[in-house]
Amino acid sequence: MRAVGLVANPASGKDIRRLAGKASVFDNREKLAIVRRAVIGAIAAGARRFVYMSDSHGIVKQAIAETTIPRGVRFEALPSSGTASAMDTIVAAEQMAQKDCAVVLVLGGDGTNRAFVRGWRDATLVSLSTGTNNVFPVMAEATVAGMALGLIAAGKVASRLVATQAKVIDVDIEAEEQDIALIDAVITRDAFIGAKALLDPSQLKEALLCRAEPAAVGITSLGGLVRPVSDKDDFGLHLTFTKGGRQLLAPMGPGMFAKVEIGKTRLVKFDQAVKAQGPSVIALDGERERVIAPGQRIEMRISRRGPWVVDLAATLQRAAKQKIFLRTM
Repeated sequence: MRAVGLVANPASGKDIRRLAGKASVFDNREKLAIVRRAVIGAIAAGARRFVYMSDSHGIVKQAIAETTIPRGVRFEALPSSGTASAMDTIVAAEQMAQKDCAVVLVLGGDGTNRAFVRGWRDATLVSLSTGTNNVFPVMAEATVAGMALGLIAAGKVASRLVATQAKVIDVDIEAEEQDIALIDAVITRDAFIGAKALLDPSQLKEALLCRAEPAAVGITSLGGLVRPVSDKDDFGLHLTFTKGGRQLLAPMGPGMFAKVEIGKTRLVKFDQAVKAQGPSVIALDGERERVIAPGQRIEMRISRRGPWVVDLAATLQRAAKQKIFLRTM
């Protein structure tokens, strides 16, 4: 039987944007409870093998310890890179790709999911929201998410019937390692990274968005409140930010509004290059990540060559149609 992967980011949902906006945070005890319910749901649906990231706070390990595990169910802890950073998630993803994981549960926000996909590009994911920027992951009951994990790992529901491939932005930086974004890539006027969160709209130069969601916060909402683009649309959106442009009132973070001056907007086809050059900083999925030197060139392209995302409702509907959970007395 194929495995279920488990990833919980202990740092997600606690950054400055949530604190500054007085938003609720996801503490690690809550993440532990989410993992525990997901594991119970997966076992009930037939999962018998789990592989998990050894996070720096032992969230998954403790969740397993607090759960009554039936005989015959096995858990494998992956060696940690020990950085207590996104690199732990990247390394865990690379290892899971070699462990015959049918599907992976990721607890975190857009940044956590981006890190995982950097390690395993075409993974099949169930991503539950416990972060700050939460466009890619979904809010769902962990028990139900676990049932979907178990159905897929046990081969009772084929992932190809209930998962769709997500869009992704490939970022090519001259003479440097390629990078990706799952939701948005933003070029700023900053000279250095500093705080990773994008809170000052005056520093924004341009943005390329896979998804422009009006019912979200952060950079995606800037596009969404002007020209919405969904995950189902086979194109993206390019925005520029110009002094004297149209003024948009938008939520830059939880409980945090700002007036943003919008320049030009245009739709961008798949694999159409969007070019820029430094000096600048590029932010990926809401966080400043890379410094671009003066004259250094960047090319960004959107495609539907990202991870596969499981539709939880569709998975459970198939299980119901097949009467998988129905037993004859």
